[in-house]
Amino acid sequence: MRALIVYESSYGNTGQVAAAIAAGVRRADPGAEVRCLPVAEAGTVEDVDLLVVGGPTHMRGMSTGLSRTLAAKAGAPEHGPGLRSWLRTLPDGGPGARAAAFDTRAEVKHAGAAADGIAARLTKHHWDLAAEPAGFLVEDTDGPLREGETGRAEAWGAALADAHRQRGLT
Repeated sequence: MRALIVYESSYGNTGQVAAAIAAGVRRADPGAEVRCLPVAEAGTVEDVDLLVVGGPTHMRGMSTGLSRTLAAKAGAPEHGPGLRSWLRTLPDGGPGARAAAFDTRAEVKHAGAAADGIAARLTKHHWDLAAEPAGFLVEDTDGPLREGETGRAEAWGAALADAHRQRGLT
């Protein structure tokens, strides 16, 4: 299996989740070719069996230019264009193209979920969702990740790889 994990991360939390998902895919499928890249380095998607895309939840959804600017003013490093821009250029998935969406978010009332917007854009580009969008919790805007979330992300990555393998056997 060839998996590509693309993520946007303001404070490093989403990057930690992406790395844990990649570790889970590798654990479940030791022969998998897994690339885990920040969105600024992702480039064009070609020849992947599984595309996993994630980002932080800002202002109840995916980050925007404004929310990234506000995060930078609050101390987050700037990372260039976000997922919205990258997803606009995503090539359409072909038959059997599989993808999954995740985010990081605070557990507060009306926090929203970036993963839902990511999933909607993936399906718009004809990628079939391999799993329901997943959210991983942070303690505060700039983190840290809540205890146990990297383990949960690794298990989610392993489940994605297992589902892919089972799908290939049927």
